[in-house]
Amino acid sequence: MMKLFFALLFALVLVPTLPVATANADGVYLEVGSAKTKKPSIAIPNPKSPSGELAGRLKRELSNTLNFAELFRIVSENAYPQAELEGGINPKGEDWSKIGADFVVGWTLTSSADKTIAEIHLYQTPSGKSLLSKRYVSAPNDWKITIRTAANDIVQAITGTPSVFKSQIAAVCDRSGKKEVYVFDFDGSNPQQVTQHRSTTVSPAWNRDGTRIAYSVYNRHEDNTKNLDLFEFDFTKKLLRLLSNKTGINSGANYDPKKNRIALTLSHLGNPEIFLLDPDSREATRLTQSIGVDVDPAFSPDGTKIAFVSSRAGKPMIYIMPATEPQSAKRLTYAGQYNASPSFSPDGKKIAFAGWIDNRFDLFTMNSDGTTIERLTKNEGSNEDPHFSPDGRFVVFSSSREGTRSVYVINMEGNVVKRLTFGLGNCVAPKWSPALN
Repeated sequence: MMKLFFALLFALVLVPTLPVATANADGVYLEVGSAKTKKPSIAIPNPKSPSGELAGRLKRELSNTLNFAELFRIVSENAYPQAELEGGINPKGEDWSKIGADFVVGWTLTSSADKTIAEIHLYQTPSGKSLLSKRYVSAPNDWKITIRTAANDIVQAITGTPSVFKSQIAAVCDRSGKKEVYVFDFDGSNPQQVTQHRSTTVSPAWNRDGTRIAYSVYNRHEDNTKNLDLFEFDFTKKLLRLLSNKTGINSGANYDPKKNRIALTLSHLGNPEIFLLDPDSREATRLTQSIGVDVDPAFSPDGTKIAFVSSRAGKPMIYIMPATEPQSAKRLTYAGQYNASPSFSPDGKKIAFAGWIDNRFDLFTMNSDGTTIERLTKNEGSNEDPHFSPDGRFVVFSSSREGTRSVYVINMEGNVVKRLTFGLGNCVAPKWSPALN
């Protein structure tokens, strides 16, 4: 997909496994990625509730949600102590630690016609120390949101950072016969079609708070010519607006995480180059000026740097430049025939990218200065479009490993892969949203 897109541009020109948890001075009980010895375990007894059916659904949802993060081992119910844990009661640490539970959830659940209330407590064993005690109130039909919020809080209480449970992923899928933008939850559930252009959309991108998506679409102009124009959809206002329709390419949008501006590729001056676009005034400022094609801009998390792909040295490779000094661009990758789609990790220390090797694309990561390249995928179809999750523990990508091109996630060790899209046709160019409130 990326190789074809780059070829079109030329034509237009011409989790980690983790140690047993211990507390430190910062209150973090699990140092994510610090070792690969043993996953800590967590017990999730039935909530104390007058509604057994609802309690069962919420318990399954909490277990499944925490399982997605691949941070913990869920203790089997068959091993639970005889005495039930009642929500909010400090458990007998010895009972739970004897069955190998490093943490245990105690919770109560009440539900009425207009609301559901869950009181959730998290304890460390065998000390019985409370790490989380919180009350969650939601509308009856929003219990899934409540559980995912609680799961995020549980992960944050143990690791110091939340997981991806309140995030979404955008991708381009062709279920309708046309390539449209879809959005679905972090685990692939609840897919929704966002665009209705009945054309070919490419390169979706989230803004910094997850309320808007920019994307490009082949659009017919008044003179009956088709052009790759840039649009933006506002989820809050349900409003679609045109951002850029200059002649040629208006694509590869990436929002500045700190300022109201978008990096993208424009070709109205002849050669595809990186520009900065003000989405309100629609004024564009040119950043790069090279003899090659410059595409795929990606801001660093602090907004000071932009990684991008350029063919200025002959082969498409990844470069990085200060957002204010594009003349000092530095080449980061030298290996292979083709590198594309750079994505910064949330802490700015890593860049994920796709590289053409062994007649297919595979996923790689490197330090943001180009050192220490590591391979994430191998011998599993063609793997493209990597993009970091908001917690930095996963990379979402598209792959042909099962025939139909679908969206998958992989952890940073490369040993956990989950397929997310089913029944949406071919799906490409996934982008993970920031954590949503």
